[in-house]
Amino acid sequence: MSNPRGIPAPAADPEAPVATPKAGTSWRKVFAFPNPVNEYSARITAALVVVLAVATLLTGFGWGLAVIAVGFWLRLLFGPRISPLAVLSVKVLTPRLGKKRLVPGPPKRFAQGIGAAVSTAAAIMLAAGLAPAAWILLVVLIVAASLEAFAGFCLGCAIFGFLQRRGLIPAEVCEACNNISLRQA
Repeated sequence: MSNPRGIPAPAADPEAPVATPKAGTSWRKVFAFPNPVNEYSARITAALVVVLAVATLLTGFGWGLAVIAVGFWLRLLFGPRISPLAVLSVKVLTPRLGKKRLVPGPPKRFAQGIGAAVSTAAAIMLAAGLAPAAWILLVVLIVAASLEAFAGFCLGCAIFGFLQRRGLIPAEVCEACNNISLRQA
């Protein structure tokens, strides 16, 4: 075997360990979600979602629903790395607060999934001419995001916990959610 210049490659040492990359390692990094999550960053992101959702509701601009849905999908799939609202809250606003309270990441990701589903359904309904149903879903989203932002109550996290206690989400998904000593560590 030779390289592009035509120079023969040295023979491989049969006793040398072969480096085999783990399958999917790079994809895991691409789709990584932080665990734990700074609760203050999550709350600020939720407040930004509330502002954008209220502006969308008040103006009636349907493109706002698409922007909200894309933001939820970006946070669900890639964590806070490329979502503009999450980057703003994690990199700019939260550091100015100087506060940190770490909470488990899996329930927050689950909550982002619910937000993605609700906002996507609202955008599809609006595109299908079902504006009243779309605006109702947007109001539901505003209520849920407001609970997170202003009261520190994550509705998606509560649903995650309920499903985990019922055995519908395996305990291994979030050990800290099951073990009170891990939550306090």
